Amino acid sequence: MDYLLHHLYFHSLNRVPDKEAISDDETTLTYSQLSEKAGFIAERLTQAGVRPGDRVAFFLDHNIHQAVSILGISAAGGAFVPVNALLFPEQVGHILRDSDSRVLITTKSRYDTLHEVLETCDDLTEVLLIDDQKGARHLERTCHVIENDLAAILYTSGSSGLPKGVMISHKNLTAGCWIISEYLNLRENDRLLGVLPLSFDYGLNQLITMLALGGTYRFLTFKYPNEIVEALSKYEITGFAGIPPIWAILVRSSLSRTPLPHLRYISNSGGAVPTTVLDLLKRYLPETDIVLMYGLTEAFRSTYLPPHELDKRPTSMGKAIPNTEIMVVSSDGKLCGPNEIGELVHRGPTVSLGYWKRPKDNAERFKPYPWDGSVEICNEKVVFSGDLVKTDEDGFLYFLGRNDGMIKCSGNRISPSEIEEEVFKTNLVKEAAAIGIPDEIAGQVIKVYIVRADEQKHSEDELTTMIIDFCSQHMPGYMVPRFIEIIDEMPKTATGKINYPELKKRNNS
Repeated sequence: MDYLLHHLYFHSLNRVPDKEAISDDETTLTYSQLSEKAGFIAERLTQAGVRPGDRVAFFLDHNIHQAVSILGISAAGGAFVPVNALLFPEQVGHILRDSDSRVLITTKSRYDTLHEVLETCDDLTEVLLIDDQKGARHLERTCHVIENDLAAILYTSGSSGLPKGVMISHKNLTAGCWIISEYLNLRENDRLLGVLPLSFDYGLNQLITMLALGGTYRFLTFKYPNEIVEALSKYEITGFAGIPPIWAILVRSSLSRTPLPHLRYISNSGGAVPTTVLDLLKRYLPETDIVLMYGLTEAFRSTYLPPHELDKRPTSMGKAIPNTEIMVVSSDGKLCGPNEIGELVHRGPTVSLGYWKRPKDNAERFKPYPWDGSVEICNEKVVFSGDLVKTDEDGFLYFLGRNDGMIKCSGNRISPSEIEEEVFKTNLVKEAAAIGIPDEIAGQVIKVYIVRADEQKHSEDELTTMIIDFCSQHMPGYMVPRFIEIIDEMPKTATGKINYPELKKRNNS
């Protein structure tokens, strides 16, 4: 029985050992070769003293080394912690410290940027430089963990500030693999192009499903949209997952003049695709299914819209994925009827184990089912998403917004307080408040209202440039404010807190 993450891989290894499993711009590995590399990493981790449940982080470029690391960590009984390759050293340090990671897998060039940060990571006992790992040992199926044990911690921004870890079990990963394979009709002859980071559950699931089914996954890091189109054509890609900003740039690329007869489907998550972009995708890819999806890290994937419903409901996020129940719940805990606004609640086998070391957040978001205590059922929990939605008369869901002030930019959830803390580090402001404002490509972009520090005499243009330049040096691009507005006084609530709704109203006026 296949109940652990790396067990899924043995489905394919035993069936198609000589078939291409993964590739990037430099290397191609068959299933057998991937087994040898991952098995060697598993052995090295065991020698390093990794025990069941120990966290092993990797900070790597988007390439085959990430797949090797994931399988090797799983086979060693550890829990993998993928660190987004775009993060800056202090952000990497937060994840290593918060997850109590015992081992870090990285490259020599990335390691050279982390010296000071690693000295603050008390639990870190070893760094494995993947460049130096030259050896082969086939992956072993035996592992002293069970399906309910921790397989991974994925970090996502929290409403209270620094990113928090979502604990994913082996059971979550295997369930997500088979559910998504079912409704996307994934199969052994599929070839997926992966541009999304594996620290993003949406991207991670692409890799896992291909390795489980015996398909092929190609890593791609791109600078220009035409590189995506060229890869889709050259490698006869059958499936491609993206987020709204990717579709927005692709419809302005060579996609319109490049035949892609092999592209069976494309899928979207991480925010709504503008209808103008959807119309162009349908025109340029008339034989390709377009699957709109919605998910949250705390439960992987939640809903999807069947392609045949797209013309009728282009703004819908669909209905529940297989083996999943999606409910819309009012603020007083009642189930909502059609067109009533409530919070999306997810029930099913992909509901994660909760947040790592965050009991308060767990109590707020993960609740017993049913939450009103009306029936005594087994110890099952549902996750309250924090997203406001409604259904139409036919039960199709529509996303309306967040209820916790989080900003959704290019598929990433961003905490306003995390942006504000970075702006405060400039010592140029007395107060700062970040909000998300609509953007056709990114969904939302960041605008920061500031009250300048008393001693600041810079012009508005100088002050704005200094703040944005500082943020650019300390945060990934999607977190850098697009707009800065200087105001004399920050609006406050009766309790003295910043009045964010008032700022949003001011921006819209």
